[in-house]
Amino acid sequence: MTENALGSDLWIMAQVRQSNQNGIPAMIIHKGDPDRGSLLLKINLLGPGCQVLSQTRDIDGNLAWLAANKGELMDDYAAHEYVERAVNRDPDLWVVEFEDRNGVNPFGGEIL
Repeated sequence: MTENALGSDLWIMAQVRQSNQNGIPAMIIHKGDPDRGSLLLKINLLGPGCQVLSQTRDIDGNLAWLAANKGELMDDYAAHEYVERAVNRDPDLWVVEFEDRNGVNPFGGEIL
């Protein structure tokens, strides 16, 4: 769990800053628990729809992601509604939105 050794806030803010410097617009939509909050990503592909990914771990403890909507893209409104419901269930959740036509997850990790 190396990426969270310094706390969720530093790990997430560093990646957002790096993405913005790399020309991939990123913004924190909701700030969760600074130390242990998990992460939800909304990746807007700027046309075809959005992918929403929830942070998890694989069987070996490596960073991985669960795709919402059975991995299918959803429109921006549906993605927004999904994010709102997730934050209502878990106010400690961090939410970051990226705008990338290629749909790359800057945090890396496998989608399960």
